[in-house]
This record gives sequence, C-alpha cells and structure tokens, in this order.
Amino acid sequence: MKALFLTAIGQTEIREIEKPSIGPEEVLLKIGMVGFCGGDLNGFKGLFELQEYPNVLGHEVGGTIEAMGSQVPESFKIGNKVTVYPYLNCGKCISCRKGRRNACQDNKTMGVRRPGAMTRYIAIHWQDLFTSEKLSLKELALVEPLTVGFHAAARGRVSSQDRVAVIGCGIVGMGAIASAVNRGAEVIAIDIDDSKMDIAKKIGVAHTINTSREDLHEALMRITDGDGPDVIIEAVGNAVTYRAAVDEVAYTGRVVCIGYAKSAVEFNTGIFVRKEIEILGSRNCTDEFPEVIAYLEAGKFPVEDVISKTVSLDDAGAALADWAANAKGITKIMVDFDR
Repeated sequence: MKALFLTAIGQTEIREIEKPSIGPEEVLLKIGMVGFCGGDLNGFKGLFELQEYPNVLGHEVGGTIEAMGSQVPESFKIGNKVTVYPYLNCGKCISCRKGRRNACQDNKTMGVRRPGAMTRYIAIHWQDLFTSEKLSLKELALVEPLTVGFHAAARGRVSSQDRVAVIGCGIVGMGAIASAVNRGAEVIAIDIDDSKMDIAKKIGVAHTINTSREDLHEALMRITDGDGPDVIIEAVGNAVTYRAAVDEVAYTGRVVCIGYAKSAVEFNTGIFVRKEIEILGSRNCTDEFPEVIAYLEAGKFPVEDVISKTVSLDDAGAALADWAANAKGITKIMVDFDR
C-alpha cells in the first residue's frame, strides 16, 4: 500500500509499505482523512528540531475500524468512525510520573518520531482511539490540532473574567480561540491574514487586529482600556511574537507559549518581575479529546471554512511543497484517501 514519506528536508516520496497486522489489543484502522500539521510544514522546511527522517507523515486522523484484536473492548465495533491520540509516552520520566504524559521527555508523536498515518491502513492500540457517531471523517481529522489549542487555553486558566489575545490564527491558534470563546472569555484574534481572522469572527472573537496594518500595542491598549490582555496565547513560534506576548500582557497576566521559536529569543527579564507574570509552555494535549469532540458535535466550529484545500495522497507531497512556498491563506490541508 502507498505511504507518503518525508524523506529529507524539502523532499517527500510515495513508497510502498506492507499492510500492518494487528495484535490482540489493537485495531486495524482504515484511514479516510489526514490533515497536514504545522509541524509537518516545519519538518519539510527543516525547522522542526524533533522531526526524524525518513518517516511516514500524518497524525491528524479520521478513520474507520476495519478489524479488531481479541482483547479490544466490546464497546468498539467494526465500522466505528474514530480519531487517534497520536502521542506515545514512556511512562517512566518525571513528566509521566506526574501524570503529564503530554510532556513526556521521550514523546514519540506519529509522523515525527514514529511512523504516521499518511497511508491506507494503520494498526493502533484501542486506548488511543476516540469515537464519534456524529462527526464525519473530515471533522474527526480536525480534532487533534484543535486539542492543542484547547490545552493551551486550559494551561492559561482562561475564564469568563478574562480578556484573551491569541497571536496566530492557524489551526492551533483557532483551537485556542475556540476554547477561550467556549469558556466565555472576551477574545482578540491577532494575525496578518484577513481571511483567517474572518474565520475567527465566525468562531466568536470580539476583536481582530491585523498587525500588517495596525500597531499592536495601540490596538490592544484601546481594546483593553489600557490594561493589556489578561492572557496572551502565542501560537506562531516567532521571536517577534514571543516578545510581543510578554510586552503586551497585562500586569499579573499569563502568557502561554505553543509555537516553537526557530531561533533564540531575547527578553527584558525585568518585565517578568515588574509585572509578576506567568509564562507557561503548552505541549500537545492531555484530556481534551472528548471536550473537542463534544464541541465539534455541537456544530460550533466553522469546519468548512478552515479547510483550505483537499488533495489525494498522490498529490499530497506537492501540496506540502506549495504550502512551504506560499503559506498565505492556508489554514488546513486535508488528504482524502478516497480521492
């Protein structure tokens, strides 16, 4: 069967691999839809330090159970539509011992440090599956990237009392926006792409700031009556936006960092002390899959608006290269295995 490999920086290749067999606690999952992740893009561009080459890409999954091992619980049925928790933790490091497996020191995400789902069939342990009778395979493939944003909002302890600014309206930023809106916060979306901020408006943001046209500081001061946002979520991974998050957050505020900065970032650390701010990293997700599935099942998210392009597996490598060459207007690329 065909699989899309990221073979080296800037290079993909369709290769033939064997259809997997399953163990007693595994299911055979027939892949229907897989989303390209910002991590896939950065791996293609050589900007993701964790990416291993060569590797089958793909960890944003919508699939159907085709076969089950003898020890899979009876609650799972052949034909169930599912998505996949794609992170493998060691269970031994200090993060795992503390119950925070998302920050495992030896985390192996599908498509990054172990084979991914950009192929027709995968074998997966039943404990890593989440089902939905209501969601389409396309919607199920959106669950994982949204959980990353939902986890960031949880890390920031976002509440209905907060003004929250999200810097970066990619799919993970959209997840943070969706979670913050769902928690009742007043949300400010920040980006340089009007098309993405139009989607943010459909999710329910109160304000948008296009920093290619507006001064960020002046706009935030106007919106927040001179206070700054209570929470700023950085979802870009850029030295400029990292510094802006610290500079613009309110006194005693909280900064949540999702994006991987591609180079060292310099800060005036006196700001940390004077403002008495909290700076929080946010990695992957913990228990957010059921929350996101319920959110999508409620029809609160503009699914079709965030999917910028849908391609076949044969065209997936070219689509990734095109995205690397010009990211403007692209929020999510889906690979449809039935094309």
